Amino acid sequence: MEQGVNARENLEKVRAAIAAAEKEAARENGSVRLVAVSKTKTAEEIRPVIDAGQRVFGENRVQEAQSKWPGLKAETAGIELHLIGPLQSNKTADAVALFDVIQTVDREKIAREIAREIKKQDKRPGLYVQVNTGSEPQKAGIEPDEAAAFIAMCRDELGLKITGLMCIPPVDENPGPHFALLAKIARENDIDTLSMGMSDDFQTAIAFGATEVRVGSAIFGAR
Repeated sequence: MEQGVNARENLEKVRAAIAAAEKEAARENGSVRLVAVSKTKTAEEIRPVIDAGQRVFGENRVQEAQSKWPGLKAETAGIELHLIGPLQSNKTADAVALFDVIQTVDREKIAREIAREIKKQDKRPGLYVQVNTGSEPQKAGIEPDEAAAFIAMCRDELGLKITGLMCIPPVDENPGPHFALLAKIARENDIDTLSMGMSDDFQTAIAFGATEVRVGSAIFGAR
């Protein structure tokens, strides 16, 4: 019970910090959506945050999300579930069935699998392209200089509606230039949604134009 109370209190602190960052950046109040990252948390740990009014959540793994979110979605109307971790091609059907938004479209193979499943299931999840702004070899995402061609291929050849971009800056670098780069790619490709910023840097992301921030540990505590 104590953990639930803490999560609710933490949620209010994060909401207040987002509002303060919006004001500081001269942006409209409520222009940034909070994606509460609930990976590794149980349904029991998530419910207090739902009870406090949070409706948008992010999960890293398809299989883990399948174990808790169908039940939670059945309990509460209006839940929006985002996949924010890498998507394996053999999990594409499950991801399209469960998630409302897939933030990690990051290569041609997965884009084609998603297009196939969308047609097969007649579902339309929101789709974001993940950009590897730091060109880190160990990290998923499209290289920045390949993003425009990849977005065009998804839209024109596969008929996918790409509505957002997502990035995870390198942990040892100033995130500001990475957020600025993502915002530039978004402007050049007629994309409005920018998913960037996590527990440690979401205020900076908001200053650079984030429309969604993905916050986990600041709400649920360390994993």
